[in-house]
Amino acid sequence: MEEMYDLTLQNMEKSHRVLAGWVPPPQPVVHGPGYVYRYQERNIHQALVQKLARVVSGLHAARLLLAHGFLQELGAMNRMLDEFNEDISFLAYSVVFHDTTDLHREYLEAFFEEEFDNPQSAIHSTQKRPMVRRQKIRAYLSGKKIGLDPSRGAEVMRTVDKIFSGFVHGASPHIMDMYNGDPPQFCLQGMLGTIHVDAHRENLWGYFYRSIGSFVITAKAFGDDSLVQSILAYMRNFAKANGQDFTKPPAWPNPIGPKVPR
Repeated sequence: MEEMYDLTLQNMEKSHRVLAGWVPPPQPVVHGPGYVYRYQERNIHQALVQKLARVVSGLHAARLLLAHGFLQELGAMNRMLDEFNEDISFLAYSVVFHDTTDLHREYLEAFFEEEFDNPQSAIHSTQKRPMVRRQKIRAYLSGKKIGLDPSRGAEVMRTVDKIFSGFVHGASPHIMDMYNGDPPQFCLQGMLGTIHVDAHRENLWGYFYRSIGSFVITAKAFGDDSLVQSILAYMRNFAKANGQDFTKPPAWPNPIGPKVPR
């Protein structure tokens, strides 16, 4: 599996460079005494490129955390990856299905907003970043799940979120997974050798598979069908290599319009 993960991440990074090349690049802007890079157009495709960057980085981090037994932190990373992949589907579907709503526009406005409106002093900044409720995003997504009852889809996503939320917020039942050994004590330097490692190792496969799917739907939103087919072929091989049946993607609307202009 480690070799497969290496190859998957290499393919993701290559695909990410292709997708990033389709949008106008970030530009340097003055920020306090220096400068930072920002996308000027602030559109859906640029948001997708950024979210995919966090997915790839998050998968790298997940492997490192698992290798050293930091399962509490891995659980928190899983929750982050869940939300990154949900956001990608939420944004990409709006393009693929020609269904950009006020909710998408609200999401993008909040996503691109600066954290502080006073670059000289964060403590004197006045704005509060608005956040689109996760429940609304999941309601939109569940309505796009072909063959899945919307209420059932939303409930599944809510349940998965609740499982990993305890790692993020440090709930007692989750923390007590750290209590192991003979005599038992809190494992403060990772949890290698405990019964929990195998479950997290098996779970990691699903995050890789789902993240490959995020690249598929993003490539479709970019109108790059050759890249879609390339990633789908790899996704099929990834599944077969792990004894899994490849699930066909939904029937996308066709055509979805011209490619994203450079």
